[in-house]
This record gives sequence, structure tokens and C-alpha cells, in this order.
Amino acid sequence: MQKPTPRPALPPASLRRAPVQQRSAQRLARILDACAEVLEETGYEDLSTRAVAGRAGVPIGSVYRFFPNKRAMAEALARRNLDAYADRITARLTAPAHTPLPWRHAMDVVVDEYLAMKRTVPGFALVEFTVPAPSATRQANYEVADRLLALFAGPLGLDAADERLRTAFLVGVETADALLQLAFRTDPDGDPALVTETKLLLRSYLARYLDGADTGEG
Repeated sequence: MQKPTPRPALPPASLRRAPVQQRSAQRLARILDACAEVLEETGYEDLSTRAVAGRAGVPIGSVYRFFPNKRAMAEALARRNLDAYADRITARLTAPAHTPLPWRHAMDVVVDEYLAMKRTVPGFALVEFTVPAPSATRQANYEVADRLLALFAGPLGLDAADERLRTAFLVGVETADALLQLAFRTDPDGDPALVTETKLLLRSYLARYLDGADTGEG
């Protein structure tokens, strides 16, 4: 039996308290929206809770009600980004016109939705799925890999707890992450040639694990 791939411990929850009422949830969303906008303008190092409070139009105490510091606020934004990314992929994979979606095309969706967020979502270029601080752990890609495997498990009949598959998805995510970061260093919109090669690499690598997993391949 393959030993589980060691995964870093998840950080503690960023929120001091979760919103209960709708008004509180809306205020939290406004704070995170403001955090993303300020990040886009100043970068992570110059991000401040006071600037975010001003942009959100809320008292500084409202920010501290949810977050003890800017790092916790950025971590919450990163987690919201991951949830939004998963939602976008799910919407594409479950669209009636594309059901069932062959896994190779589904992997293209995974890359395309990442590119779309990179290009259009405020603050995403600086805070994707983790905080860009020196002390940040590398646990974010483990979460991304497990989330993607969970999304594919049902449509492809995969076992999301299979350690071999979990490792394969992690390798795919880490590799795609490195190549797409290079693509955006080369071209502000993402070098098309590098994006194409990233998709080809993912397809070739994952074929040994996913070929035959669904009935949508032609």
C-alpha cells in the first residue's frame, strides 16, 4: 500500500468570528472586496487594515471584528479565491451542453478558469490561493489538488481518497503552477505558447491515471 503523501497542517481559521446575520456577511464580503482592490494597488507589503477599512467604508473596528491582522485578512481572501475557482470549474463541468466532459477537456477548463481569474479578478495576481509572505507554508497547492480531485471524482468515478491519485493531482498542480507563473512573467496576459505547453504536459502526465476513467473520450 502506498504511503500517504505528507501534507502540511492547515493553518487555523483566519476569521475571528464567522458572520451570522446577512448584514454581517455582506460587510465581510465588502471588506474582502476592498482588500482585493487595495492589494491590486499597493501590493501585499503595503496592505493595511486601515486602508481596507477606508476603502470598504467601514470603521476599523469592523475589520478587527473579523481579522486580527492583515495576514489573516489576506488568508481569508485567498480561501475565497479557492472557493470561487472551484465554483467556476464546477459550473463549466456541469453545464448541460458539455455533459459528460472528457477529462482532457476538463483539464483545459481547470487551466482556463485559472487564467481567467488571473486576468480579471482584483488582487488575484498577488493573493491567489495563499498569502505571499515569507513565512507562508506551501500547503495551498495541496488544497487545490485535493479540491480538484474531489471535483473530478464523481464524474470520472475516481476514489478521492486514493493516495496515488492525490499525489498525481498534486504533481499536476505544482507543475502547472510553476509553468503558468512563468507564462505570466513572460507576458502580462500569460504567454500563449507556454499555456499551450502546460495543457499538453498535464494531459500527457495524467493520461496514465485518467485514461479509461470516463466514457467521454473519443
